[in-house]
Amino acid sequence: MTLFTTITPLNNHTSPMLHHHHHHGSLTTATKTTRPMCITLIQQTATRKHSYSSHDETLRKMERMMNLPSPPLSSSSEKVGKRWKEYQGIRNWDGLLDPLDDNLRAEILRYGHFVEAAYKSFEFDPSSPNYANCRFPKTTLFERCGLPNTGYKVTKHLRATSGIQLPNWIDKAPSWFGTQSSYVGYVAVCDNKEEIKRLGRRDVVIAFRGTTTCLEWLENLRANLTLLPCNMIKEKHEQNVANNNGNTGPMVESGFLSLYTSSVNSSLMSLQEMVREEIGRILQIYDGEPLSLTVTGHSLGAALATLAAYDARAAFPKLCSTTVISFGGPRVGNRSFRTSLDKQGTKVLRIVNCDDVITKVPGFVFDDVKNSGGDVANNGGFHVAGLPSWIQKRAEEAPWMYSEVGEELRLSSRDSPYLKGVNVATCHDLNTYLHLVDGFVSSTCPFRSTAKRFLQQR
Repeated sequence: MTLFTTITPLNNHTSPMLHHHHHHGSLTTATKTTRPMCITLIQQTATRKHSYSSHDETLRKMERMMNLPSPPLSSSSEKVGKRWKEYQGIRNWDGLLDPLDDNLRAEILRYGHFVEAAYKSFEFDPSSPNYANCRFPKTTLFERCGLPNTGYKVTKHLRATSGIQLPNWIDKAPSWFGTQSSYVGYVAVCDNKEEIKRLGRRDVVIAFRGTTTCLEWLENLRANLTLLPCNMIKEKHEQNVANNNGNTGPMVESGFLSLYTSSVNSSLMSLQEMVREEIGRILQIYDGEPLSLTVTGHSLGAALATLAAYDARAAFPKLCSTTVISFGGPRVGNRSFRTSLDKQGTKVLRIVNCDDVITKVPGFVFDDVKNSGGDVANNGGFHVAGLPSWIQKRAEEAPWMYSEVGEELRLSSRDSPYLKGVNVATCHDLNTYLHLVDGFVSSTCPFRSTAKRFLQQR
């Protein structure tokens, strides 16, 4: 599988789209980094071999990979409640990322545990009649996943559906191969009075796992950009304004959008419909309360988190705040999408391992930040030194031209004294991300020696 390279004046890079068992997404204004970026420019071909083991072996592997310690109910100080809007990104995390604020670190890890629960509750065994469904009921999901003291209750299981048209011969393939709809995450609401007090508001969490089923892998390969549907654009005139100015409207990766908006039939709701219905229901129940929405995910789940947050903000402007905390997410949309997300007020914090190839795909990127290789135009556009304007305009409108979005906490596997070498799969693993967040101090002091608890023996 050959992937697209990144075009950048100084500080971005590209690698092949390789996937690990936990996968994919992310976004908002000009990207802000907290440490020097790794610089490379490569194009490769990557393949991944799938293997399926017995049910017991699968469970043992998952327990080894995902058996993280439960976070305490009050994992950070009371200062979170007083400054919760800052930790949710109202000031784009200014002054909190380098050095990494300890309370913000605890909040990032807390949301990482919610993503971990989405993985642990998924039935991975293709021979199981419950394959691709949730293993646990809503009432015991957190406890069964080793998170007994979150202060949240799960209110909804979420499913994503692939829109890929299956060929006729699919009936002869194993049943797991053609699984179109699968459990992808859940919605949870903070219902513990002490936790609500600590957080300073009632928080709603949507957590998404990464790529698992065969059709999800295929959706990941649909890397061309496509226009957002009308029901995801809050301002109906946005598309017309973009067209009148000669610009492309908000566009996102085709495969991600397919998983978010597709449904098999009228009796099975799309992920978008499920998210909207549940948020609307929660808003009615807690009408009048300060209510924040935090959408989190890893890999593909990070992309879905970005789309869900964008869609929720468009559909429910009364939400007190909407924030994305993503781990190891790929690119999601074009520059117009990033601008539209920023106008919404949706805040995105991308946790990025610069050794993780998934964060550098899909598509091409012109790095549109000020640096010695280019300058930012007054109209919000960007220019690369020595590149003719007509080429630049064509590049911006290309169906593979993506834009980096949101604020970025940039980490590196190479900074950890506990990680042996740079392995593609390990660099993308959720455990690795939590380990690096736990250990990161600042760009001048990249790792603290006490951060070892998230690494599991394989």
